[in-house]
Amino acid sequence: MKNRFSLFLLLVGLVGATQADEADLGRLEFKNSCAACHGIDARGGTEMSAFLRIDPPDLTLLQQKNGGVFPTARVYNTIDGRLEVRGHGTRAMPVWGQRYTEEAAYIHSDPLLGERSVRVRILALIDYLYQLQR
Repeated sequence: MKNRFSLFLLLVGLVGATQADEADLGRLEFKNSCAACHGIDARGGTEMSAFLRIDPPDLTLLQQKNGGVFPTARVYNTIDGRLEVRGHGTRAMPVWGQRYTEEAAYIHSDPLLGERSVRVRILALIDYLYQLQR
């Protein structure tokens, strides 16, 4: 498991992460993109839940509900959401990967640089969620 997150840190460095601590970036991404529905503590049960069809899950239990292994790829695909898998039905969660891509296109003229910044944001968020596991 440590190897997976060592690889994560290496990837973050390779794709041009800023000097900011990845945990701070992940925390900021969570606060800006996830906390309204999942709660600042990532356990769900926010006021926004009353307006949603499905209660947002407790994100601190992802590892526990996956046999003790943090489901990195599934979390990445859920956050990114740009690859729609036929048969999975509609998405209940916003497609943050698309939003991040649109923001990156506005900031970066180079599409490759924009895509890298999207990956950095998603990986930082995943690392933050990993740290929240109970």
